Amino acid sequence: MKKQISTTNAPAAIGPYSQAIEANGMVFVSGQLPVDPATGEFAEGGIKELTRQSLTNMKNILTEAGLTMDNVVKTTVFLADMADFAAMNGVYASFFEGVAPARSAVAVKTLPKNALVEIECIAVKG
Repeated sequence: MKKQISTTNAPAAIGPYSQAIEANGMVFVSGQLPVDPATGEFAEGGIKELTRQSLTNMKNILTEAGLTMDNVVKTTVFLADMADFAAMNGVYASFFEGVAPARSAVAVKTLPKNALVEIECIAVKG
């Protein structure tokens, strides 16, 4: 009923969760930190580079599931500081063509590993 999605082109899960789960034609991608899967470290740079890495990780997981960013219907962006919203938003927009998915963006007190950004999504096959 549910299928685990996993790729080495995104950071491995660091706890009791999956990179993504497919169920009933939907793919639920876990929150992606801006970790470079080649190094295991955060991408270098500021919020723009970190956002790009989080979205690239998400895109790579979707590719493993046979999907593209066009299949994304909902995202949630978690920011450590809402002052980073505009810079994050500029990079975020470059990952979606045409109709953008629904989105929530919230500032949170702390993210895992003290990350500045984490992004999750829901995508639909078909």
